[in-house]
Amino acid sequence: MAESNGNGNGQAKKDPVLVIVQLTGGNDFMNTLVPYNEGAYYDARPLVHIKQEDVLPINDDLGFNNVAARLKKLYDQGDVAVVQGIGYENSSRSHFRGMDIWHTCEPDKISTEGWVARLIRDLDPEGENPLTGVNIGSGLPRAMAAAGVATTSISDLDTYGLMTKLEREAERNRNLELFKRMYTPAVGQGMVMDYLAQTGNDSLASADILGPIPASYTSSVEYGGSAIAKSLRDVARIHTAGVGTRVFYTNSAGWDTHSHQPVDHPRLLSELTGALDDFMTDLREHDAAEEVAVLVFTEFGRRMKDNNSGTDHGSGGGAFLIGEHVEGGLYAEYPSVKPADWLNDEDLKHTFDYRGVYSTLLEQWMGVDATPIVNGTYEQLRPFSQTMLG
Repeated sequence: MAESNGNGNGQAKKDPVLVIVQLTGGNDFMNTLVPYNEGAYYDARPLVHIKQEDVLPINDDLGFNNVAARLKKLYDQGDVAVVQGIGYENSSRSHFRGMDIWHTCEPDKISTEGWVARLIRDLDPEGENPLTGVNIGSGLPRAMAAAGVATTSISDLDTYGLMTKLEREAERNRNLELFKRMYTPAVGQGMVMDYLAQTGNDSLASADILGPIPASYTSSVEYGGSAIAKSLRDVARIHTAGVGTRVFYTNSAGWDTHSHQPVDHPRLLSELTGALDDFMTDLREHDAAEEVAVLVFTEFGRRMKDNNSGTDHGSGGGAFLIGEHVEGGLYAEYPSVKPADWLNDEDLKHTFDYRGVYSTLLEQWMGVDATPIVNGTYEQLRPFSQTMLG
């Protein structure tokens, strides 16, 4: 884990670390945190609903889907803040544009910089450590892209250290090419080429640092076999190695449940929540949990009514903040599920701006000024019982 100089009492002061988990496709928040006593919820979803007997209540109104029992366990321990109704005005139902808005904090125009890249620049303005920001997965999220900001992207930590220099360079080039294909249509070739010209090279140097990590890591935790479990295990391995990473980013795919939702969504939710529980257990075993806060987010919620097989793109979703110093509980307001309150006759209204969640993490946890990163000033939550900043 990253450490700074002593704090005056003989103990090293730990630097705060942010782990971001993106649920790509649009998680159905209503089937994650279920309004199990609301008749309107069951009326709108004759097929795609969670039965009352399959809910793990947290109060008289809301309860977790029972497949998320391990998240409920963390919640009961006081380590999970549920941010209800997260979103923004005029929510986009496009996956690409929706994620672009979440990644850049620019809902009204196309931006050239990601919010996480701005954070990395703030944390490491001279770009001294290519591992300040690490993405676990193929490609590079738009959130971590900005000209002059170097980040490292790793698809598989176990093979990363075994690659030859040429193989590492080939993987880096594949990631950059994937980024180019994804984002050139939206922002133009000029911005993309400017970015590609100034980033990626430092990631080659990081391979020498990351190579020995798998062999030196030991843990009693047996993660599941899902992709998100593997990614979070890689986060744990890098974090506990103490290479100075301050921001981790990873992705869980498959949450676009237009069809087969009664089968697919429970599986995804079970895999995710199990992986998060294993991750926190692993960090505690290594005395590396107190400096970590986890943000789990998705680009939008799903519509009120089911389509007989799944649910379509909507708004008014939810997010989770997880950590030992999180003051667990419900934050913001669960959107009204009453038909008279639906947006456009089919969507939940958002109750809290996503940039307020970012601002909360940036200022209260990471200790940086949020305004230039999120492009404005937004209401913040108070989800931390303690931080690493004091």
